[in-house]
Amino acid sequence: MPRNPTPNVYSSVCPSRRVMAMLAEKWTLLIVAQLAQGPMRTAEIRRKVDGVSEKMLIQTLRKLEAYALVSRRSYPEVPPRVEYRLTPLGRSLARLASLFRRWVERNVVNLLRAEECGAKSAGAFQARETPGDSARARRSAST
Repeated sequence: MPRNPTPNVYSSVCPSRRVMAMLAEKWTLLIVAQLAQGPMRTAEIRRKVDGVSEKMLIQTLRKLEAYALVSRRSYPEVPPRVEYRLTPLGRSLARLASLFRRWVERNVVNLLRAEECGAKSAGAFQARETPGDSARARRSAST
Protein backbone atom coordinates (compact mmCIF):
# COMPACT_ATOMS: atom_id res chain seq x y z
CA MET A 1 0.00 0.00 0.00
CA PRO A 2 1.41 3.45 -0.92
CA ARG A 3 2.57 5.62 1.93
CA ASN A 4 0.60 8.67 0.77
CA PRO A 5 -2.45 7.42 -1.12
CA THR A 6 -4.17 9.75 -3.54
CA PRO A 7 -6.76 11.86 -1.70
CA ASN A 8 -10.36 10.90 -2.48
CA VAL A 9 -13.14 12.94 -0.86
CA TYR A 10 -15.65 10.29 -1.91
CA SER A 11 -14.00 7.75 0.39
CA SER A 12 -15.37 7.79 3.93
CA VAL A 13 -11.94 6.91 5.36
CA CYS A 14 -9.98 9.59 3.51
CA PRO A 15 -8.86 12.54 5.71
CA SER A 16 -9.77 14.91 2.86
CA ARG A 17 -13.41 14.27 3.80
CA ARG A 18 -12.78 15.97 7.18
CA VAL A 19 -11.23 18.98 5.44
CA MET A 20 -14.14 19.22 3.02
CA ALA A 21 -16.62 19.12 5.92
CA MET A 22 -14.82 22.01 7.64
CA LEU A 23 -14.83 24.07 4.43
CA ALA A 24 -18.55 23.41 3.92
CA GLU A 25 -19.52 24.81 7.32
CA LYS A 26 -21.87 27.78 7.25
CA TRP A 27 -19.42 30.60 8.08
CA THR A 28 -16.10 29.35 6.70
CA LEU A 29 -16.17 30.70 3.15
CA LEU A 30 -17.82 33.97 4.21
CA ILE A 31 -15.03 34.64 6.71
CA VAL A 32 -12.30 33.62 4.26
CA ALA A 33 -13.79 35.91 1.61
CA GLN A 34 -13.77 38.87 4.01
CA LEU A 35 -10.17 38.21 5.05
CA ALA A 36 -9.20 38.30 1.37
CA GLN A 37 -9.60 42.09 1.70
CA GLY A 38 -6.72 42.19 4.19
CA PRO A 39 -5.97 41.67 7.89
CA MET A 40 -8.93 42.24 10.19
CA ARG A 41 -9.77 42.26 13.86
CA THR A 42 -12.54 40.05 15.21
CA ALA A 43 -15.07 42.88 15.58
CA GLU A 44 -14.48 44.03 12.01
CA ILE A 45 -15.06 40.52 10.64
CA ARG A 46 -18.23 40.22 12.71
CA ARG A 47 -19.56 43.52 11.31
CA LYS A 48 -18.87 42.43 7.73
CA VAL A 49 -20.27 38.90 8.09
CA ASP A 50 -23.78 39.78 9.15
CA GLY A 51 -25.39 37.28 11.50
CA VAL A 52 -22.31 35.44 12.76
CA SER A 53 -22.17 35.25 16.55
CA GLU A 54 -19.01 35.97 18.49
CA LYS A 55 -18.85 32.30 19.53
CA MET A 56 -19.18 30.95 15.96
CA LEU A 57 -16.72 33.50 14.61
CA ILE A 58 -14.05 32.53 17.15
CA GLN A 59 -14.68 28.79 16.62
CA THR A 60 -14.42 29.20 12.84
CA LEU A 61 -11.27 31.32 13.08
CA ARG A 62 -9.66 28.70 15.34
CA LYS A 63 -10.46 25.95 12.82
CA LEU A 64 -9.11 28.04 9.95
CA GLU A 65 -5.96 28.67 11.97
CA ALA A 66 -5.61 24.94 12.78
CA TYR A 67 -5.73 24.15 9.05
CA ALA A 68 -3.16 26.90 8.29
CA LEU A 69 -5.64 28.92 6.25
CA VAL A 70 -5.54 31.90 8.65
CA SER A 71 -2.79 33.28 10.85
CA ARG A 72 -3.45 35.08 14.12
CA ARG A 73 -1.27 37.90 15.37
CA SER A 74 -1.52 39.33 18.89
CA TYR A 75 -0.14 42.76 19.65
CA PRO A 76 1.20 43.45 23.17
CA GLU A 77 -1.07 46.42 23.78
CA VAL A 78 -3.65 47.46 26.33
CA PRO A 79 -6.36 46.63 25.48
CA PRO A 80 -5.08 43.57 23.62
CA ARG A 81 -5.36 43.67 19.84
CA VAL A 82 -5.58 40.55 17.67
CA GLU A 83 -5.57 40.49 13.87
CA TYR A 84 -6.34 37.66 11.51
CA ARG A 85 -5.01 37.34 7.99
CA LEU A 86 -5.05 34.72 5.28
CA THR A 87 -1.99 32.55 4.74
CA PRO A 88 -0.90 31.77 1.16
CA LEU A 89 -3.01 28.60 1.38
CA GLY A 90 -5.95 30.67 2.62
CA ARG A 91 -5.54 33.12 -0.26
CA SER A 92 -5.82 30.23 -2.73
CA LEU A 93 -9.08 29.20 -1.01
CA ALA A 94 -10.32 32.80 -1.10
CA ARG A 95 -10.13 32.77 -4.91
CA LEU A 96 -12.43 29.73 -4.96
CA ALA A 97 -14.74 31.29 -2.35
CA SER A 98 -15.05 34.36 -4.57
CA LEU A 99 -16.01 32.21 -7.58
CA PHE A 100 -18.57 30.37 -5.47
CA ARG A 101 -20.01 33.64 -4.12
CA ARG A 102 -20.38 35.04 -7.64
CA TRP A 103 -22.07 31.81 -8.82
CA VAL A 104 -24.55 31.95 -5.93
CA GLU A 105 -25.31 35.63 -6.51
CA ARG A 106 -25.83 35.06 -10.26
CA ASN A 107 -28.09 32.06 -9.72
CA VAL A 108 -29.97 32.87 -6.50
CA VAL A 109 -33.15 33.98 -8.31
CA ASN A 110 -33.37 30.76 -10.34
CA LEU A 111 -32.51 28.61 -7.34
CA LEU A 112 -35.13 30.25 -5.13
CA ARG A 113 -37.70 30.08 -7.93
CA ALA A 114 -37.03 26.35 -8.28
CA GLU A 115 -37.34 25.92 -4.52
CA GLU A 116 -40.67 27.79 -4.51
CA CYS A 117 -42.01 25.73 -7.40
CA GLY A 118 -41.19 22.57 -5.48
CA ALA A 119 -39.99 20.89 -8.64
CA LYS A 120 -41.11 17.27 -8.61
CA SER A 121 -38.15 16.04 -10.64
CA ALA A 122 -34.81 17.35 -11.87
CA GLY A 123 -36.29 18.07 -15.29
CA ALA A 124 -39.38 19.89 -14.03
CA PHE A 125 -37.57 23.21 -13.74
CA GLN A 126 -35.09 24.45 -16.31
CA ALA A 127 -32.82 27.17 -14.92
CA ARG A 128 -31.90 29.78 -17.48
CA GLU A 129 -28.23 30.65 -17.80
CA THR A 130 -27.37 34.26 -18.33
CA PRO A 131 -25.34 34.97 -21.48
CA GLY A 132 -21.69 34.18 -20.93
CA ASP A 133 -22.18 31.94 -17.86
CA SER A 134 -21.05 28.83 -19.76
CA ALA A 135 -17.95 30.57 -21.11
CA ARG A 136 -17.09 31.98 -17.68
CA ALA A 137 -17.56 28.56 -16.09
CA ARG A 138 -15.23 26.95 -18.65
CA ARG A 139 -12.58 29.64 -18.07
CA SER A 140 -12.88 29.30 -14.27
CA ALA A 141 -12.63 25.52 -14.45
CA SER A 142 -9.47 25.73 -16.51
CA THR A 143 -7.65 27.97 -13.98
